[in-house]
Amino acid sequence: MLLRKQHAAIVAPPGGRSQLPLHHPFPPAQGRAGSYHSQDGVREWRRAHWSPFARRRQSVLPPCVRTAFHWEAGGGRLGSTRALPVLLAAGRCVRCRGCLWRERGGMSTCSVSKGCFVFKPSPKKRRVSQKTAIHFRDGKNGSEDSELRFDTCQSLWNQIKLETEQIQEDLNKQLLDNVVSFLRRSHSEFQGKTTEWTYRMKSREIPTAALVLGVNVTDHDLTFRNLSEALQNNITPYIALLEAKDCSGIKNLMQKLMGQLMNCSTDVASLEDEDYVQVSQNRIRCSMKSLVDWYESVTKKTDSETLSKKRTSSSKHQQSPPVVVIFKDMESFTTKVLQDFIVISSQHICELPLVLIFGIATSPMIIHSLLPHSVSSLLCIELFQSLSCKEHLSTVIDKLLLTSRFPFKLGEKVLQVLINIFLYHDFSVWNFIRGFQLCIVEHFYSQPLSVLCCQLADAKERVNSLSHDQCENVRRLPSFRRYVERQEAEKQIALLTADSFLKETTQKLLEDLHVYHENYVSVLRCLHVFTCSLPKYPLGKQIRELHCACLENRVWETEDYESSLQLARMLNKSDLETILQQCVEILVSSAGNEFDKAVEKLKEFLTQFQKLEAEAFQEQDVSVSSQKELQKKTDLYHLQKTLLELKDSRRSKKLTKFEMLRFEVVDYIDSLVRNYLVPADHKTLHEVVYFNTASVLRGHLNAAPRIALHTALNNPYNYLKNQALKSDGGSISNKAPDICIVYKLHLECGRLINLVDWLEAFSTVVTAVEEPNADTASSDQVDDIIHARFIRAVSELELLGFIKPSKQKTDHVARLTWGGC
Repeated sequence: MLLRKQHAAIVAPPGGRSQLPLHHPFPPAQGRAGSYHSQDGVREWRRAHWSPFARRRQSVLPPCVRTAFHWEAGGGRLGSTRALPVLLAAGRCVRCRGCLWRERGGMSTCSVSKGCFVFKPSPKKRRVSQKTAIHFRDGKNGSEDSELRFDTCQSLWNQIKLETEQIQEDLNKQLLDNVVSFLRRSHSEFQGKTTEWTYRMKSREIPTAALVLGVNVTDHDLTFRNLSEALQNNITPYIALLEAKDCSGIKNLMQKLMGQLMNCSTDVASLEDEDYVQVSQNRIRCSMKSLVDWYESVTKKTDSETLSKKRTSSSKHQQSPPVVVIFKDMESFTTKVLQDFIVISSQHICELPLVLIFGIATSPMIIHSLLPHSVSSLLCIELFQSLSCKEHLSTVIDKLLLTSRFPFKLGEKVLQVLINIFLYHDFSVWNFIRGFQLCIVEHFYSQPLSVLCCQLADAKERVNSLSHDQCENVRRLPSFRRYVERQEAEKQIALLTADSFLKETTQKLLEDLHVYHENYVSVLRCLHVFTCSLPKYPLGKQIRELHCACLENRVWETEDYESSLQLARMLNKSDLETILQQCVEILVSSAGNEFDKAVEKLKEFLTQFQKLEAEAFQEQDVSVSSQKELQKKTDLYHLQKTLLELKDSRRSKKLTKFEMLRFEVVDYIDSLVRNYLVPADHKTLHEVVYFNTASVLRGHLNAAPRIALHTALNNPYNYLKNQALKSDGGSISNKAPDICIVYKLHLECGRLINLVDWLEAFSTVVTAVEEPNADTASSDQVDDIIHARFIRAVSELELLGFIKPSKQKTDHVARLTWGGC
């Protein structure tokens, strides 16, 4: 069919000898279309190709096209003239019939049919603009160290990004290992033709892994990417990732599947010619039989290469690796598409080792909801559960915020905004990290002193190089002002006048802030160990809740803290020993050097608890002996006296040694909390490392499209920044866009708007500054233009949902917003 279609473009002149097509292909800049079946087309072709100018123009053609042209024009013969168009269309040289034209970076336009040649851009990495730091300098708080702030921001984010990727890899390690072992088992069964695999072939069951990943769909892409890398490194190179939006039918699914699998098996050298790869894929019929034939040819080729090469080590992929098809969003796939694909695949399971992986966001029961029993019985399903998104978020906060490794911190309100978006919107950890990145960029952009938000050693060096303007920025900080007010008069004058003394004080304050963070994290973990197991969790079950409470205000002044202490004073001995042991481990592993005495004190408490255990056995023996004395025969007087003494002892409620020791432990933990869990906004220079502007973050993340749309239409100057669009109060400027004028006029109307009156008001506003002495012809032309502009503006308002046609009156429209019907 291809030969017939290409050969139809060749015209045989009266001599009977077939020649090149009349429309000889030119380079893209000079190519043009011509007629193939007319005498004018023949004359035009001869003038174009036998003129001296045409010969010079042929020099820019690829060498294979020039050779073929001179061969035919001079009367030479090729082996088969019918094959010439096909060779030219494929971009192959006529002489050697193998190489592709790639001389001088040329691109093949060898085609004998009319058409447009579209060249896709090469997949080269775009050069990152070096002008990004200019935006830091152009801000309202721009300073001379904008480039240094930008570099610090970029370096910090790169470190955090690597840490988040490592966290994701560690959390998904167990899940990925289980899936890999599942595929390895199915692969080994197919390799060895074991009894189990033979039974599966008889029953036509397809090995299927159901991955329950949770409702945080935006985080699934990273999980599937890690899964694909793990499978490619350990199991098979043949992996296809399918999405419901690309597989509306079984034909689209097969095309996507075969396209991805063929790209997996194509060599890197052949991938450079994207057009040739696409042509080869389009020629193949997308069916399961074609997929089986392709798999057999690829595995035979791999086996022959394996036998030809002598290798001492075992191959990463063994013979006949399975074909893995991953359905990323199974719930979104059409039921018929899934049923057809599973039924067709089960017919070829003995020839093609197919393994399916379903990405499930809701529940495993969705498989039985989408697939009937006759289809689901063809699947051998094994369930895999991923880590909860809440546990993932707790790990991210623990590794990024509750550590002294990264100097950047979030304020209480900002952190609460991000957590609320996570809990009440999408459960997406990836979106939480994106919000965290936005906080970093906003902090370094808006805070000139964020240049000191780096490691302590670098911060001290940068303090020495601060200019006078930057020193003034330090003096303007509210926390520094409070610090100056607490100092003596002489020191106040020195801090406000001498830059050198200010730099020395700033270095000391930054060091104190760094030590505060180290001690804060350790004591916070100890307090969380005490409160996470209490009934009803007064201070929260997660450490992030306790962290927000400590950042908000003095936590020891809250009622929840008091109730937590009361509950902690009722813990039993075994729980107290376990908690103290965990606190000792936390303080020993802490980076701070101020907890040596605290560790010794906690170990002393543990020793005392062990001594109390030995004394408890002795007290138990004494109590047993007293009970035996009561059981002895005695008179009524002595028995009554003994009972009264026991009653008085119970009324006195004397604390036991264990209760007294438990009170001491709780009081000591309370003293640590009061010393080290001071809110961050009480520390001097906390503005350098803490981002507290929650309103800016809320404006970026919590979208309010209705307010933004009203602002854009009512006051276009807010976005366009054009001085001509400034208007006073409720006046309407004729310089505004048409849709803004129509929108303001529609705000003055009631529930129904007369289109004629609306058009007249629009025309009055637009033609407000026109000259009164205008020609009638020109005025008619202007009216037509104004009418067209009005129709377009009203259509745009209808598209945005502000108005709709009214069935009551044909020449009216109804308002839909701000008091509309």
